[in-house]
Amino acid sequence: MKLSTTIAFAAFIATAQAFAPVSTGTTSRTQLKSSAVLEAPVEEEKVVKIQPTRFDRFKKSYMGVQKVVSEDDIEALSFSYDDFQDAVSNTEYSFERDSIVKGSCIEYQPKGAFVDIGAKASAYLPEAEAALIQPSGSEINDLVALNEEFDFQIISEEDENGQLLVSIRRIQYRSAWDTILQMQSDDAILDAEVVSVNRGGAICLVEGLRAFLPGSHLAGKMATDDIIGQILPLKFLEVNQENNKLVVSNRKAVVETQMANLSRGDLVEGSVQALKPYGAFIEVGGMSGLLHISQISYDRIEDLEQVLQPGMPVKCMIIDHDKVNGRIALSTKTLEPNPGDMLRDSQKVFDMAEESAEKYHTKMEEERKARESAARDIVLGLGDSLDGLGYDLDGGDSPSSGGASSDPLADVSDSLDSLLS
Repeated sequence: MKLSTTIAFAAFIATAQAFAPVSTGTTSRTQLKSSAVLEAPVEEEKVVKIQPTRFDRFKKSYMGVQKVVSEDDIEALSFSYDDFQDAVSNTEYSFERDSIVKGSCIEYQPKGAFVDIGAKASAYLPEAEAALIQPSGSEINDLVALNEEFDFQIISEEDENGQLLVSIRRIQYRSAWDTILQMQSDDAILDAEVVSVNRGGAICLVEGLRAFLPGSHLAGKMATDDIIGQILPLKFLEVNQENNKLVVSNRKAVVETQMANLSRGDLVEGSVQALKPYGAFIEVGGMSGLLHISQISYDRIEDLEQVLQPGMPVKCMIIDHDKVNGRIALSTKTLEPNPGDMLRDSQKVFDMAEESAEKYHTKMEEERKARESAARDIVLGLGDSLDGLGYDLDGGDSPSSGGASSDPLADVSDSLDSLLS
């Protein structure tokens, strides 16, 4: 039985080889398969090798040498895991809009800077929000320094990348208004720079905010380009935070400063600012005073331009002043050595102004004393008349005889008390 089976299998193989294609020196796929089935042993399954990812390669290249921390090192640390947990639980993270946080700029950008405020992503500070006062031509690196701590206000919600917009300007804006309101409450005088002029006046920077200075409130100046860059003393006329409105006055500040030390009879120096038919305006220490035509000379003036010219330096005496409105009235005729000297030789009047003013003050003092003496004599005369009147009313009793008092008003208070009671 086994022999017949073997013979049959050999016959099958011979038949298969008879119908197989002629060999050309290469082995067909069918022959390989059959030989692999019949002759080659079964190969073991190959192990697939996992290739490292790009992240693994970067990690291997840039992580550096990692230090192995032993348990002894951990026990030697003064900051334990419990301490870390307490620190995390006690730390508040407030990154809501309008919140004030501390941070520092870590990198400049063409129109802003990245800011580290402790959030999951760096915040962005636009250049327009970097400072309240930004000089012309300044850039972001001129306004904020790197790695310096500032207060920032969050002005946006997180975007899709978790980034926030922050501002320094808005914090400075609120602080400036607080300072201005306090100065207004104190009625303080402040110094501010003129940055531009317009048809109505000038624009000044007050604590970084733009304030309007009306041309009518400039003391001894005109609203021209010549005053741009000048530092002027100012006082507030109107402060309205809701409408972001500031109005200031230079004249009010100058008047308060200058007129605090001025009084009638003072000799001042100034220059002719303008001529009018009724007199001349004289600039005195930043103020404008009126030299009326009737106060220029004791003689009649037919042509004012023959006596004074614009820009001419003069010396005048203050004869009246209004400290509230900042007005002063001036005179030169009180300085004339002789009536009419202003028309004949005005320079002589100015050269002798101090001497003439001294004589004028002496004369005024003598007249004042004379008036006081005359008034005292009148009062004493009235007293003698009242004494006689009181003697007659008492029925002829002599004051020295112990009768009624010689003072007719002595019992007035007693009479008023009796009427009121």
